[in-house]
Amino acid sequence: MKARLLADLRAALKQGGACEARVVRTLIAAIDNAEAPAADAGGGPMTRHEFRGGTAEVERLFLSCADVRLALQAEIDERESAAAELERLGRTSEAAVLRTEAGLARRYLV
Repeated sequence: MKARLLADLRAALKQGGACEARVVRTLIAAIDNAEAPAADAGGGPMTRHEFRGGTAEVERLFLSCADVRLALQAEIDERESAAAELERLGRTSEAAVLRTEAGLARRYLV
C-alpha cells in the first residue's frame, strides 16, 4: 500500500494536484505512525546512538492489511466528522474541501 501511495504522491506532484498530494502525504504519515512502536513509558536510561550508523532507528511494527485499513479509515472518519461540524457552523466551502479529501482517501480502502 505504501508503494502505491508513494507512486501516487509522485504523480500528484508532477501533475500539480495539491489537494491530492496533501491527502496522500497524510495517509502515508498515518501508516508510518501506525508502524511506530509504542514509546517505552518505563522512563529508563536513554541510550546515545551514532546517527550515521543507522543504529538510531527502531524496528517498525508489521501492519496487516486490516491494520492499514483501520489507519486509513481513521483519517477518512476524521475528515468526515470535521466536515459535518463545519457544515453545522455554516462553513460549507471548507466542509466541501474535507469531503473531497475524504473521497480521495476512500480510493485506497479497496
